[in-house]
Amino acid sequence: MNEKHLTYAGSGVDIKQEENTIKALISKMTYVRTGLGAPLTNIGHYAGLLDFGEYALAMTTDGVGSKVLIANAIKKWDTVGIDCIAMNVNDILAIGAEPIAFVDYLALESHDGSFAAQIGEGLRKGAELSRMSIVGGETATLPDIVKGFDLAGTCLGAVKKEKVITGEKVQVGDVIVGIPSSGVHSNGYSLVRKIVEGSGYSYDDPFPYNDSRTIGEELLIPTRIYMEVLDVIKQCDVHGLAHITGSGLLKLQRITNLGFDISDPIEPNDIFKFLQREGNVDELEMYRTFNMGMGFVIILSQKDAAKAVELTGGKIVGSIIGSGIRVKGLTIV
Repeated sequence: MNEKHLTYAGSGVDIKQEENTIKALISKMTYVRTGLGAPLTNIGHYAGLLDFGEYALAMTTDGVGSKVLIANAIKKWDTVGIDCIAMNVNDILAIGAEPIAFVDYLALESHDGSFAAQIGEGLRKGAELSRMSIVGGETATLPDIVKGFDLAGTCLGAVKKEKVITGEKVQVGDVIVGIPSSGVHSNGYSLVRKIVEGSGYSYDDPFPYNDSRTIGEELLIPTRIYMEVLDVIKQCDVHGLAHITGSGLLKLQRITNLGFDISDPIEPNDIFKFLQREGNVDELEMYRTFNMGMGFVIILSQKDAAKAVELTGGKIVGSIIGSGIRVKGLTIV
């Protein structure tokens, strides 16, 4: 175990600095289209929305991040395509839209047919799980820029305008239903890699909590795709949705200015226990960096909570309060 407390910022990813960069970038994006295709939401929610008659088109873009470095380390690339699609699709779902189409962007240092086939297999599986088509993409050979590869994509979704869910209906007393994650998903891997590299373990070592797979294989478990959220939307009056990604529970601030009291959280996956122990990471830092076992959140009234739990396999983890984010007494913000 590392003697010093490792942090996400110390591993090279400072969320506050990232926010400042985003603000600087957005400040220059002043042109706004009017008429068909005009934006319906401000930049900053999980997905951008465009006016398309009775529908809103939803768009997201995201990538796999430094998780690809672990794929390279153990030469296993057949799951990262699922991650690429999942990170986009889950953001589409978080605004109440259904994913319908996807394009990918693969940047390479050099070409390898067997590697590309594994990437394609993951993308195919992700598209199948999301019930959408991959309609195009781009492959770029950039040996002077990219070392290894980078995989990203853009997703298009659709939703009737009156069915858009942005969090405005969230109110004090609403119930929070959390849905389990499959593991680390595709965020926080700069810290993950720093922890493993300083732990005395390698990615090829058996995972201490389950020796049927290696640490690398455990870390490459693909991001869960939460398509069951669409069933909840159809059958329940959903007030808010959140995809828990980088910056952990701080992501909840995207959907409401109200607070979250998570009094009965989902038990974190074993991989989080391993990372916290080996990196000597504070509990607060864990919840501000990782999903900690809860990859998606649905907010709705008490009367619909049981149905949401039934449809998702999740659980009631807490309720909406006036301000702040708390997990079993730990103040996240």
